[in-house]
Amino acid sequence: MKFLPLIWAGIWRKPGRAVLTLLSVVNAFLLFGVLQGFASGLNHAVAETHADVLISLSRISTEPLPVGQIAQIRMVQGVRAAMPMVPFISTYRTPTSIVPADAVDASQILAVDPGLTIPPSMIAALQRDRTGAIVSRLLASRFGWKVGDRVPLQALTVTNRDGSPTWPVDIVGIFSSSGGTLFKNAMLINFDYVDQGRTNNAGTAPLFVIRIDDPNHAGQVAASIDKLFVNSAHETKTATVRQIAQNNLKQIGDIGLVINAIVAAVFFALLFSVGALMMQSVRERTPELAVLKTLGFTDRGLMGLILAESLTFCLVSAAIGLGLAAMLFPVARQLIGFNIQAGPLMLVGFALAVALALISGLPPAIRAMRLQVVDALAGR
Repeated sequence: MKFLPLIWAGIWRKPGRAVLTLLSVVNAFLLFGVLQGFASGLNHAVAETHADVLISLSRISTEPLPVGQIAQIRMVQGVRAAMPMVPFISTYRTPTSIVPADAVDASQILAVDPGLTIPPSMIAALQRDRTGAIVSRLLASRFGWKVGDRVPLQALTVTNRDGSPTWPVDIVGIFSSSGGTLFKNAMLINFDYVDQGRTNNAGTAPLFVIRIDDPNHAGQVAASIDKLFVNSAHETKTATVRQIAQNNLKQIGDIGLVINAIVAAVFFALLFSVGALMMQSVRERTPELAVLKTLGFTDRGLMGLILAESLTFCLVSAAIGLGLAAMLFPVARQLIGFNIQAGPLMLVGFALAVALALISGLPPAIRAMRLQVVDALAGR
């Protein structure tokens, strides 16, 4: 600790240069935190999905499936429950305030999603009120909703019979659920309300949500469901929620690879920036370092001093950048429902900061260690 003033003075010897370099390091670690947080949030969301929940879609088009197929699906061996679902993406108050709503069969919601912890009394209230809705606590706190509120949703994909996109719903319950596959951060409304009130596609649903008895038989059950409707006008394609999520990610590319490539390019450029700063600092301070040696600093002590400067600079900058990224994680959770594990991300970030400090600080530290007092004081 007694050398801390020397370390700090060395870092801020040229304040303008130090501030600019610090900002570049902070931005790099902010970018690292945001991108890696996004990637880990996606992976966490996929990992959270249940292997015993299937999704059935149209195989040959984007046309919705007849709800009458649900009865046949429920008869397939291994199927525990099934229900139609209409994604009811809407906005509230402003066009950018997206509400992830789903029209579902209230009597089947708990049977198809094993992770939800909605009280049966709340489900009963939803069934009694045709325009009723239950919302996750996360969504309710985001918009300031409470039980009894009437919320005019502006649907983006479903038009009301009166020709407007407005669908008023009455909040009859607010639930908290740490589990769930599809609905833990959503608003749930009655399927019949949407089905009977929309202008087209009545009696159909874009997808069916299916719960099976044994996740080990997911492939077999999915094949049996699809076999029911082979060569019909409404062939199905059934897979687990996890498989569909993974396939969707693959369609937009290997996100992890892209993010790692961006971060690697940023840190490669940063390595030269910090390395140049340290080399220039040592070069400018050659006479001062020679005086320190004259006063009794050993070669290794001087080397440790330069490395300590590099470590302090990089760790402080990384702490600021990662701290700013961590402040954005709750915003991401509010907007898209991602649960980002900040702890492991921070550990990796600080490990990168240490590596950056050692790689960029070692060459100037070795130069300082090999410094000859006579040559340095003579200006050679």
